[in-house]
This record gives sequence, structure tokens and C-alpha cells, in this order.
Amino acid sequence: MSAALAQVPQPSRQTTEAGDAFYCEERKLGYWFYCEKPKAEPETISPTLPLESAVTRLDAITAELRELKARAILEPSPANVTAYIRFQRAQLDQASLFSDVWQRAIWQDPGLDYTLQRPVSTLGKRQWQDARTAERNAVMANLSKRYGLFYFFAQSCAACNVMSPIVRSVTTNWGMTVRAISTDGGPSAQFPDYVVETNQRAKMGLEPKVTPAVVLWDALKGRPIPIGYGVMSADELQDRIYLLTQKEAGHDY
Repeated sequence: MSAALAQVPQPSRQTTEAGDAFYCEERKLGYWFYCEKPKAEPETISPTLPLESAVTRLDAITAELRELKARAILEPSPANVTAYIRFQRAQLDQASLFSDVWQRAIWQDPGLDYTLQRPVSTLGKRQWQDARTAERNAVMANLSKRYGLFYFFAQSCAACNVMSPIVRSVTTNWGMTVRAISTDGGPSAQFPDYVVETNQRAKMGLEPKVTPAVVLWDALKGRPIPIGYGVMSADELQDRIYLLTQKEAGHDY
């Protein structure tokens, strides 16, 4: 049987094309007899919309909040006021969520926790302050080897009467040399060996009209280091001296 089928002549391409011409062209049977091959529909690619940035979304929320608030103020109907309150509370809830996640992130990542450098709790602050004071005092004990102090005062200056005993106490405690300079020629009970100013402040680049003024003198580099003007406590005066001589800006904040 298979041999017999093998002997049956197969239609040639020319015969097939002739048949197609007869059925499709002469009789025009058309689409339903596959004389016209269906055209493939082109693939439609839906455009990808750019994602809206977080900044744009936040700006939209801020704009809507302002609009609702303005509408509630200018047209204070129950509906407008209620709409503003509801929207505002929704944003407060979002802000609370952000704050909560912020705090949790800091707890779990020591690199983000600033309180490890500068504690804020009562116990932590006490421990940090004790360590800081010990470090400062160790520095102050050796400052007199390199630094001296200029103290500018005036007899007519009420603040100088408060500041002079503080300067005397700090310099005596740490064995620092102090040179008291009277800007108006008047004496000081704390510094009987004072000298009268002869343009020293101008040479140091200081404000010429403000007293009292405290200036540290760096004997190694031959330069003045202004400490401050006005009344300072003993602790503040020592802290400033410590920071300005031992810490670079930005390393103690």
C-alpha cells in the first residue's frame, strides 16, 4: 500500500499555483478559502510612562495642603474645613511614620547614632562631661609651656569688674602668665601690675572698643588667638581655650 502511494504523482508547485489561480483569481473565492492570507496585525507597544519622582509627589501634596487651607480660610464652610483637617491629619500620620522609622534606623545602626558621640540622656551626658572635663584639665595643666594670656580691661567697665576675678582664678589655677592691659589707664584690683594700652589690640586685629577681651598668645608660632569678649564663666573660658588650641573646626560639635 505504501509502495502504491509512493507511486502516486504529487502535485507540482506549478500545478498548485495554477489551482490557486483558478479558485482564487477566476472564481474569486476570497478570504474564506485562504486565497487572501490574513495580514498579521502590528504589535502595539504601550508607551512606558516615566515614574513620577518623589520630589514631584511631595510638592503636589504640599500644594494640595496649601490649597485646602486657603479654601478653608477664605470659604470656611463645614465641608472645606473638614477636607482640610482630614488631609492635614493624613500628612501628620505620614510624618509620624517617618519619624518612627527614622528612630528605629538610628537604634539599629550605630554609625547613624550621634548620641554615641554626644549623649543626650542625663546619665550619658554626665559621663561624657566628666570625661571631657578630665581631658580638658589635662590639657590646661600643660598650656603654660606654650601659651600666655592677654587680658584687656577698663576701670570704667562694669563687666570687667566681674570678669577680672575669673581671669585671675583660671590663670592662677593653671600657672599661666597673664598680662593685664588697661584700655583707659585705670587700675585693677586683681591685676595691680597692669600696663596701659599702647595700640596692642589693633596689632592683634581685635575689636578696639569692646572690653573685657581675652586673648591667648601662642609663643611657639608668635600669634594671638582671640578667646572672646564680655563676661564668661571659668568653665566657659577654659572650654574655649581647650577647643581653640586642641580641636579643629568641625571635630567637636
